Amino acid sequence: MDARGKRCLAGFVILLAALALLLPLNLMIGSVGAPAAEIWKIITAGDRVSTLGKIIWQIRLPRICAVLILGGALSVSGLLLQSFFANPIAGPFILGISSGAKLVVALVMVFLLSRGIALGSLSMMAAAFAGSMLAMAFILAAARQVRDLSVLIICGMMIGYICSAVTDFVVTFANDSNIVNLHNWSLGSFSGISWQHVGVITVITGISLICVLFLIKPMSAYMLGETYARNAGVRLKAFRLALILVSSLLSAVVTAFAGPISFVGVAVPHLMRLLFKTSKPIVLVPACMAGGAAFCLFCDLLARSLFAPTELSISSVTAVFGAPVVIFMMISRHKRRSA
Repeated sequence: MDARGKRCLAGFVILLAALALLLPLNLMIGSVGAPAAEIWKIITAGDRVSTLGKIIWQIRLPRICAVLILGGALSVSGLLLQSFFANPIAGPFILGISSGAKLVVALVMVFLLSRGIALGSLSMMAAAFAGSMLAMAFILAAARQVRDLSVLIICGMMIGYICSAVTDFVVTFANDSNIVNLHNWSLGSFSGISWQHVGVITVITGISLICVLFLIKPMSAYMLGETYARNAGVRLKAFRLALILVSSLLSAVVTAFAGPISFVGVAVPHLMRLLFKTSKPIVLVPACMAGGAAFCLFCDLLARSLFAPTELSISSVTAVFGAPVVIFMMISRHKRRSA
């Protein structure tokens, strides 16, 4: 095995070790603490009757599964967007895609709940996907007018601010108690995830990731330039459309079930590039899936336990750790250009 292969192996070992450490910690720590031996006994015995058993099986385990899947999905979505725009700062939150999904979900929920109609998981997903595609359409329209990627990022951020402002306005003036609860979701949270939600999340994310696997080879060619990709037989229009649809779907499933989560889609792909010292999609896709899962597990643990029983919004915690990575990345990129 050469040096590159050893580094790749070491990187995945580090990620798996982080997951192996964070998984039991997320089960043990919370507003109700429990020792590892007791949790192991509850899981192996299938105890769903005792108070702690109900907490483990009905609250913490589905939440952990959702964090693992959605954290990875958000990171892969960021990687796809960065490949599409050829910009390491691109991501679902920064480009306003998550905010667009949040806006449409909030509007649909307000409209239906005010009429006594509950919004199901698939309906919420459809609304989030529609919002993601709407925000992406604005960004692509701006991209045709603006060639400067930094200006494009600013346009995406402004779209995000507008969507967030409208969402906050809708939530603030809602009267129904169910609609008022949208406030916590609009800030980002993994609370309230059920096994039914996990099933829907798993199916949609699984299908999306299978599609990503088929995009790895054309992504590798596309990163070397449009001319090279065209000569390599990549159908650019179909490839771009697939990239947009899959990245929007991954972002939508996260926003639908956990609300908008900031900086994960930008910070994690960059951290994985630093860890593995490569930009190859065949390495970065699984790395981002594992890295995003570990990053969100860590942030969710802090959100639940730091000021327990009060729970912080997940976006507040991810911003604390993700924003410095983005700042460092921008400064490093500026220094390389100036050199």
